[in-house]
Amino acid sequence: MTTPSRQVRHARAAVAALFLTNGAIYFNVVPRFPQIRDELGLSNVALGSAIAAMPVGALLAGLLAGTLIRRYRSARLAAFGVVLTTITSLAIPFAPNAVALGAVLFVFGAVDSIIDVAQNTHGLRVQRLYGRSIVNSLHGVWSIGAVIGGLMGSAAAGLNLSLGLHLTISAAIFTVVALAAYAFLLPGPDDSPTPAATTVEKDQKTTTTIAVRLLAALGILAACGALVEDAGASWGAIFLTDELNTDAATAGMAVVAMQVAMTIGRLTGDRAVDRFGQRTVVRTGAALTAAGMAAALAYPTVATALAGFALAGLGVATLVPAAMHTADELPGLAPGTGLTVVSWLLRAGFLISPPLVGFLADQTSLRIGLLTVVAAGLTTMALARVLVNHTTPTPADT
Repeated sequence: MTTPSRQVRHARAAVAALFLTNGAIYFNVVPRFPQIRDELGLSNVALGSAIAAMPVGALLAGLLAGTLIRRYRSARLAAFGVVLTTITSLAIPFAPNAVALGAVLFVFGAVDSIIDVAQNTHGLRVQRLYGRSIVNSLHGVWSIGAVIGGLMGSAAAGLNLSLGLHLTISAAIFTVVALAAYAFLLPGPDDSPTPAATTVEKDQKTTTTIAVRLLAALGILAACGALVEDAGASWGAIFLTDELNTDAATAGMAVVAMQVAMTIGRLTGDRAVDRFGQRTVVRTGAALTAAGMAAALAYPTVATALAGFALAGLGVATLVPAAMHTADELPGLAPGTGLTVVSWLLRAGFLISPPLVGFLADQTSLRIGLLTVVAAGLTTMALARVLVNHTTPTPADT
């Protein structure tokens, strides 16, 4: 294992800063949604429809990420994309109705989807230079950024700061962070050879066909991760309220338990991946997800429910980073293509998951609807064989 140079260490810190800002910007807005709803006189359905414009924008723009990365490079797109999202957020206080709010969030989601691929592309480029896994910690930093953003938004609401002033402060802070980080990102193009690309020099058509099949499996894995994550965010509090008759404060602990466990899993996941391989780590995590949620649904109490959501979060902590890493290493694809497709399918999973679980809950019960989490864990165990099981530096990187 080579010792990373000072430039590479600085690049890691810089891309981590971009992950943090990416998590923090939107979650600054989330605690202000009740105020936005009331000031615009919106119903919950109207507000929800406006918010849904964000993943729609992400899905429509996300497939452009690979092309844009090859043209403008991941460093520029990741850093200046953050600046663009902060500028976009400044339009939220001026939205006069649900349609305008939805339009702003549509643009926000579109830009965010491109940033997501760009920052992961750059993070995986830095990882190759490290010769060991670092991508899980980057996603852990994103989770920390989301928490920071949520706390900032909650504090601003508690202090009765106007939405315009609050988001101006947020935009100024994170614009400065992004521009400072850009100076330390890796220079040059992102199309350096990957381990797979240097060892696979066979028939291009055959190689591409195999890559497409693997991408499909990786996309399903990413969607499984999205379904599990969304279960805690969208249904955790409702499950504790409706099934266990808890108070609002206790019910809110479901998503907290999941997010805290997921953050811990991501911050510690790199060491586990380096020691056991990401295929093994993801399979073990998937078993935890399936077993934990199955036990919570079979024997529903407050304790088992919170433990189940925590185990689900811990279990999928390394799943999305693993799918992205493997997609980035696939031979036969243009640089950025694998990450773009997997990121797009991840967002599709976030869009499909809530209505799927809701439909099953309406037809049967939420306990039955949440069996989709168990199914996602079992599916992940079966498909994890497509994951790269180790991180190896390329000859060009050593």
